[in-house]
Amino acid sequence: MRMELPGMSFLSVLWSFIFSVNLFLAMNVVHSNSATTTTLLGNETGLMALFAFKDRIRSDPLRALSSWNHTLHFCQWNGVTCGRRHQRVTVLNLSGQNLVGTLSPAISNLTFLREIHLQENSFNGQIPQDIGRLFRLRYLTMSHNPLGGEIPSNLTHCRDLQTIGLSYNELTGKIPIQLSTLPKLSSLFLRHNNLTGSIPPQLGNVSSLIYLSLVGHIPDDLARIKKLKWIVLSANLLSGTVPSSFYNNLSFLVTFDVTENQLHGTPPPNIGFSLPNLQHLLLGSNQFTGHIPVSLSNVSSLEWFDMGENQFSGPVPENIGWAKNLLIFDLSYNYLGLGRADDLKFITSLTNCSNLNWLCIQRNHFAGRFPNFITNLSTHLYRLEIGQNQISGNIPSHIGNLFNLQYLVIYSTFITGSIPTSIGMLQNLQQLYLENNSLSGKIPYNIGNITQLTQLYLLQTVQNF
Repeated sequence: MRMELPGMSFLSVLWSFIFSVNLFLAMNVVHSNSATTTTLLGNETGLMALFAFKDRIRSDPLRALSSWNHTLHFCQWNGVTCGRRHQRVTVLNLSGQNLVGTLSPAISNLTFLREIHLQENSFNGQIPQDIGRLFRLRYLTMSHNPLGGEIPSNLTHCRDLQTIGLSYNELTGKIPIQLSTLPKLSSLFLRHNNLTGSIPPQLGNVSSLIYLSLVGHIPDDLARIKKLKWIVLSANLLSGTVPSSFYNNLSFLVTFDVTENQLHGTPPPNIGFSLPNLQHLLLGSNQFTGHIPVSLSNVSSLEWFDMGENQFSGPVPENIGWAKNLLIFDLSYNYLGLGRADDLKFITSLTNCSNLNWLCIQRNHFAGRFPNFITNLSTHLYRLEIGQNQISGNIPSHIGNLFNLQYLVIYSTFITGSIPTSIGMLQNLQQLYLENNSLSGKIPYNIGNITQLTQLYLLQTVQNF
């Protein structure tokens, strides 16, 4: 028994089915052609944008762009990465290629770009405002170039931006307040430019990592970023004090660098408890006063400790060397020490620091005898500076144990005795400063064996030689 649809013959149903199949195939062909056309147009646009970028390059000494020609598909060019699906440029990485030129606005036609890395070149001129059209952009790094002009304010259109790296350029103007509206921004590198104005308080909305380089005062608002880990504000014209909220609220802080500014004030006594994760505490070359907080002895993660060239006074905490990973310890050019025999007792704790390579305490008020235990310091030590203090006694006879020393600075002290012959064991020594002391005896002959020695200062030092 044959069943038919009401009002339709079997032949009609068959023709209807064939028509539907053909229509389906035709639509897929049209769709496929459309996708192909779109891809071809995108490839052509990308190709033209990259050639426009190349046209602005005046010098390419490393031939980084030698593959940028028609013999290869641009996805195979040096420094170019494409997505797998649409073969559109997603990464442009030409960092460290010594390229000289300007930036073409046509770069904004690479609309699938997620990363631009052009640091360590010689790009000049301005950053094109058109970059704000790259809505997919996540990383923009152009540090170490002579780029000028202002920071493009329309970078705020790049809502996926996570990192902006523009340090070591010649940028001018103010930081756009609008940058604080970028929801995913976590890294802002702007140090060493010619920026003016104060740090915008609105940057307190930026999340976890900030490197800034500005003029003015440090705004208290930045302390709202509870998970802030790195603050580098070195080599600027910052003045005033460090907001107390920085010390109290930023317990995740790993690096705090404000060297070479005009800041004053006194670090709080509890800094070692409020900032327990510190690895780098760099306050050098400012106008800080007061005592070195005893609580810093509790910061076991400390690696770099720089309080040189300030106005700190008083004793140095005896257990400051509790941080066994300490690499740099710089207290030079202060008023530290009480002129007492135990002023240098803190150096005993530094013998626990097996990786210490820099100990600078010169030009202070330290007294007492030259400690023999200084020869028990790390054999990684390459810089030892203790001159311009009230230290007396003899240079330890086993100073040669510190065989990696490159700089030994012991000038303008009250030390006496002779120069130990073990000093000839310091085969890596490049600079030896012993002037303005009361040493006697002969200059050890084996100093002549130190082949790398380039500077030797013995003026008004050795008597009866």
